[in-house]
Amino acid sequence: MGDVTTMATTQRRRTELAAFLRGRRARVSPADVGMPPGVRRRTPGLRREEVAQLSGVGVTWYTWLEQGRPINASPQVLDAVARTLRLDRPGREHLYHLAEVPFTPEVPGSALAQEVGPEIQGLLDALDPHPAVVYNARYDILATNAAYRALFFVPPMADTPTPNVLWTLFTVSEEACPLVFRDAELPVMVAQLRGAYGTHVGEPAWECFISGLCEASPHFAELWAGGDVVPPGPRVKHFKHGLVGELRMTSVSLAINGMPECRIVAYTPEDEESRRRLAVLRARSEPLTASP
Repeated sequence: MGDVTTMATTQRRRTELAAFLRGRRARVSPADVGMPPGVRRRTPGLRREEVAQLSGVGVTWYTWLEQGRPINASPQVLDAVARTLRLDRPGREHLYHLAEVPFTPEVPGSALAQEVGPEIQGLLDALDPHPAVVYNARYDILATNAAYRALFFVPPMADTPTPNVLWTLFTVSEEACPLVFRDAELPVMVAQLRGAYGTHVGEPAWECFISGLCEASPHFAELWAGGDVVPPGPRVKHFKHGLVGELRMTSVSLAINGMPECRIVAYTPEDEESRRRLAVLRARSEPLTASP
């Protein structure tokens, strides 16, 4: 039964791939790619042989690809076809998925996002009094609302103006750490970091961050060496604050369109006592540190 389902799914992908390629080919005119219009065309867009020529692949091979036949496509060939068909990043990623090829960014080593627009900041502010923050895949803090700043104190790193949650949690003392169950929560965060690291292996910024944190924190180095990987997801976390005591908060991650590998993390009180304590904390005009 499983093999039948897998075959049906694969065939469906090939059918969608064929339709996708035909549709995008029809949108590209010869003038778009610097070719003369030639004789009158029966259909709009490029011909199959023109796509093959511009992409540097065989006509038969491209014809089979567009017909949804069971052929293997390399990332290099898919990139060439994507450029010919003038696909943007979402279109290119869709092409990869339909061809069942792992998607990778077109430009290796591209930097993570380091800022957010006013519309995202406005959304964070609208979530107040619930704490909310924007992280990139490395746990750099890109934006926060007032409630988040009241609950947490995250100092800037010495080598960069962008504060980082992991760097703070692994370099403060256990008494100053805002996490109540530190030994349970930190391994999960490191495992999520490793899941994101897979697409950034070898990038200088990532390698410098990992090696620097390993040097600064033997605990991080030990967890990193463990090799665990988990995706982000909702969790109930226990925090401590010097003003109001312990708070039980549910964290939820939300992806952000147009900002790959970034997410909004919003915290909501898990119980009425935590809600009351958060309200007391939020009433303070100045944020306090998490340590007693």
